[in-house]
Amino acid sequence: MDATIKKIREILSVRLNLSTAVEKIDDDAPLFGPGSVGLDSIDALELVLGIQKEFGVAIEDRALAVKVLVSIGTIAEYLKSRSAGSPEATGGRNG
Repeated sequence: MDATIKKIREILSVRLNLSTAVEKIDDDAPLFGPGSVGLDSIDALELVLGIQKEFGVAIEDRALAVKVLVSIGTIAEYLKSRSAGSPEATGGRNG
């Protein structure tokens, strides 16, 4: 999964032009909200578009995006579950 995390960090760096050094962001650090890296809704859209372009995975449901876009680690786990064909990765569940 290191390659996936590296690619996610690349998306954060290139598409979002973060002022924080992306390599210094902990995999479990929150990306949004208080005490986070400081991303906003426009950044979320850019992140979703970057994930779709790089991994071919669409995050079309807002509830799913709220669950997935928590941290670099949660994004990587979601992408891993999508590649494994996991049913919870389809976005059909509201949990």
